[in-house]
Amino acid sequence: MTNSAAIVPPTKVTVIGLGNMGRPMAACIARAGFQVTGFDLSADARSAFAGEGGTAAATVDEAIAGTAAVITLLPDGKIVRAALGGIKDRLAKGTVIIDMSSSAPLGTRALREELIAGGLAFIDAPVSGGVKRAIDGTLAIMAGGSASTIDRADKILQSMGKPAFRTGPLGSGHAAKALNNYVSAAGLAAAAEALAIGSEFGIAPNTLVDVLNASTGRNNSTENKLKQFMIPETYASGFALALMAKDIQTANDLAHQIGVKAPLADEITALWTAALQQLGPTSDHTEIGRFLTKGK
Repeated sequence: MTNSAAIVPPTKVTVIGLGNMGRPMAACIARAGFQVTGFDLSADARSAFAGEGGTAAATVDEAIAGTAAVITLLPDGKIVRAALGGIKDRLAKGTVIIDMSSSAPLGTRALREELIAGGLAFIDAPVSGGVKRAIDGTLAIMAGGSASTIDRADKILQSMGKPAFRTGPLGSGHAAKALNNYVSAAGLAAAAEALAIGSEFGIAPNTLVDVLNASTGRNNSTENKLKQFMIPETYASGFALALMAKDIQTANDLAHQIGVKAPLADEITALWTAALQQLGPTSDHTEIGRFLTKGK
């Protein structure tokens, strides 16, 4: 296969990282007709994926043998770098690396030099939408990198969601993902405070949510978080507070690294970091409402 050839079914695709998001995303790729081999350090994760249409490899070498593309779905960019550092010299020239983790944008650009020097193609394509949309194959995908490489990976990306937003040069997908979650986190915190203020003044929480959703305050949190998880205090959205805090920190770090003043991002980062320290890493991100109204 040449460097310009599109990757289409039934080509082999490798997915490294079969967690809450990785496993259903890999299953979507398999349903699209690709031969998907998944690898995870967890034997339980490998076993779960084996029942969802793909092949679970016992070793990373088995997972990458003969593959046209390697997708990483790992906790952060440092782990991505370590994982790719161990396999990049064993991949065929022209193999497409797709980092769909939530990595730091400038770290992604630094990694590019190593991968491209080894004859590999590389794009970043993080996602938004959570586990439910990962299962449904309706994720929003933000792809950064050369247009020709994104073209090659297009069929893979479309198996997991809508046509990818082409965000610009390598690293811009990771930047867009972090900035999206920063805006989402700011909206969620504002909505939680609005509910507390309204409740104290005598406005029923459900009524205020209805007002927000019929007015200019409407956002993803008012539509999908307040009545579902925060008002009933179930806090079970499935997205960890630790992951949200990490993405906000990534967005704020990027602002400082490139010299953009972002005072609100500084405040939101401090708020979510404090919530993480108090509530712990296993807390759901919707528990920011509990932290704001009951935790201080």
